[in-house]
Amino acid sequence: MTRIAVPSEVKNNEFRVAITPVGVNELVRAGHEVFVQEGAGVGSSLSDDDFAAQGATIVEGADATWAAGEIVLKVKEPIASEYHRLRSDLTLFTYLHLAADQAGTEALLTAGTTAVAYETVQLPSGLLPLLYPMSEVAGCLAPQVGAAAMMKPEGGIGVLMGGVGGVANAKVVILGAGVAGQNAANIALGMGAEVTLLDTNLDTLRMSFWRYGNRVRQIASSSLAIKSEVLDADMVIGTVLIPGARAPKLVTNELVAQMKPGSVLVDVAIDQGGCFEDSHATTHAEPTFSVHNSTFYCVANMPGAVPRTSTWALTNATLPYVMKLASLGWKDALRADAALAKGLNTHAGEVTYAGVAEAFGLETRPVASLL
Repeated sequence: MTRIAVPSEVKNNEFRVAITPVGVNELVRAGHEVFVQEGAGVGSSLSDDDFAAQGATIVEGADATWAAGEIVLKVKEPIASEYHRLRSDLTLFTYLHLAADQAGTEALLTAGTTAVAYETVQLPSGLLPLLYPMSEVAGCLAPQVGAAAMMKPEGGIGVLMGGVGGVANAKVVILGAGVAGQNAANIALGMGAEVTLLDTNLDTLRMSFWRYGNRVRQIASSSLAIKSEVLDADMVIGTVLIPGARAPKLVTNELVAQMKPGSVLVDVAIDQGGCFEDSHATTHAEPTFSVHNSTFYCVANMPGAVPRTSTWALTNATLPYVMKLASLGWKDALRADAALAKGLNTHAGEVTYAGVAEAFGLETRPVASLL
């Protein structure tokens, strides 16, 4: 039997929760104990009674909730107000994005916590199964929030995504044709925009050709291609990802200075540091800022705005891995599942994921040496 604790999320306007009553039911049926912080599911329209009905124990307060668990399940990385709850006998399973979070990395190393990151769990195919659902959500949201930011009262260029008879559609450029990029393209196309996808992976671009019936332009990405497309864009959506590492900076300050006045840049890659030079993380309360004559949208927890979708999409993906960690313990679970083993980012004061170590000039402890 393992004790699993699920605290409330505390980031600005973060309404997701790391488990649903379905997950509680599965874990309790398997003989585990589940502790859920009082009110943790309210933002996702899940009541304490919903969790209790499936066998969860409802706990008052964050300190007591964290203390109750051998495994703590979260959605977002711990922030400074939570660092004191980290400990060496704890397995933390959540999104971490440590390559863009030195303070969080240091807190985990100091505490000696075993931290497994959703976003670096990776299948042999290269697919990131726990990042996939939130990349879908963030990709779908990007054209929506970008369209709102393009309206003149918000400081935007004042262009309607789909145009009208006799007036041109908005030009949307998407950097990266992965999961987030494909979903962004799908929504932007549905909103009537003229959409261009850029990627270095020609196979992905060929797939996009057929997926969208040649209605989306696909361009092989290069510095010159990015410059040409960005300068002509009303909206740029950045979705570039290097698993577990900082995102590359593809749009410079100098390039932004030459963009159309009122243009909008949406940085979906902001969790990993962002793919625009001027990007810095913002919140749902204050989502945008100006650079030169353009508007940047860099909210670090975009899917938190649609928790009824996001919570279920996330927990559908994470539950099988939670079951493994709870039933086998972290070491045997990682030994039995190579994809899950790639999720280990820190253990006993050492960094175990190369992308994180490289970001801060630290040594990497190979995961295999711990198993």
